[in-house]
Amino acid sequence: MIELRRDALTVDECLRAVRVPQSGGIALFVGCVREESEGRLIEHLEYEAYELMAIDKLTQVAQEARERWPVQSIAIQHRLGRLSIGDDAVVIAVSCPHRAEAFAACKYVIDRIKEIVPIWKKEFDGSGAVWVGGPTALASPVGSQD
Repeated sequence: MIELRRDALTVDECLRAVRVPQSGGIALFVGCVREESEGRLIEHLEYEAYELMAIDKLTQVAQEARERWPVQSIAIQHRLGRLSIGDDAVVIAVSCPHRAEAFAACKYVIDRIKEIVPIWKKEFDGSGAVWVGGPTALASPVGSQD
């Protein structure tokens, strides 16, 4: 399961997607919107993506994890659009025969998403908005402040 969604993400759905009888370990990562970033009080976020390429890159990341660990299943959901404080922005679930492999693969997936997937975050605070992060291998959207 690899999805970009404009509605709420579903941890339970991701867990169900990766739960298989052969798995002894399932690692779950949930990234959520926090209220403070680099000393600024955040009001909300907006995520934008180059959607077709983002799906291709998410698929690539899942395949890379499968090549490094004995991954039995991976689920990735990433939210797009406006998110409020406390909303889930990304959910990743990985199942493997053992917990250490599941943890390592799950960490790899979120780190790699941040590196190569064309999804951009814009943080809004009381003084305006700032583009934050995004893939290091790709340019930011036109008009961004990176």
